[in-house]
Amino acid sequence: MAIETTVDPTLSNASGPRPGDVIVTDNLWKTYEMGDQQVHALRGVNLRIRHNEYVAIMGPSGSGKSTLMNLIGCLDSPSQGKYWLNGHDVSELNDDELARIRNKEIGFVFQTFNLLARATSLHNVELPLIYNGTPAAERIERAKAVLESVSLGERMMHKPNELSGGQRQRVAIARALVNKPSIILADEPTGNLDSKTGDEIMALFDELHAQGNTIVLVTHEPDIAEFAHRVVTIRDGVIASDHISSRISNKG
Repeated sequence: MAIETTVDPTLSNASGPRPGDVIVTDNLWKTYEMGDQQVHALRGVNLRIRHNEYVAIMGPSGSGKSTLMNLIGCLDSPSQGKYWLNGHDVSELNDDELARIRNKEIGFVFQTFNLLARATSLHNVELPLIYNGTPAAERIERAKAVLESVSLGERMMHKPNELSGGQRQRVAIARALVNKPSIILADEPTGNLDSKTGDEIMALFDELHAQGNTIVLVTHEPDIAEFAHRVVTIRDGVIASDHISSRISNKG
């Protein structure tokens, strides 16, 4: 399938990492064994995402976008091909090595928030720092600072059931930021929010991008994808299009 593109073609025709690259995939395949059949979820994906890019990956159910998200997020390993994250070849790491890279390099934001119900906002944000052994005083200071940065300074001792949906997602975003990751990987981050609250969360992502963060947004909703600056569409396991979002094009 031909790639429809209005961005620099070298961003999609990956062959290895260059200075400034955060994500590079080269001929990435993921194949599942289903009885005596093979299902190719990804079919040779080449993708390059640079530092401080804001990219949406979109596609319908079954397109391969969730599989690509799992590989980018180091939640799974490819069947074939290479994946470099922030210059590290992670395509052949074992589960323990993937977990270490994941904790250091990636901040996850999920549709369902994935917060500990009995823990305060502060403790939820501290969790990645607890896992990597950050001393208590430092992790509390960093968690407080990042909660302040997402306008939740006055809610840091509240538990999830004492917060609105938008506030819970802000806690999740703060947790994603606390390790100062290479990328923020957001999976359908507005899926459980009403449209007004969803717009507020997307405005927060705009602020985070303006502060220098690299953001990869996975969604099936075209209107959410257009908040990003670049939209990569996956269809039948390959990149079907790669273009500048209309929001950015219209500004030009």
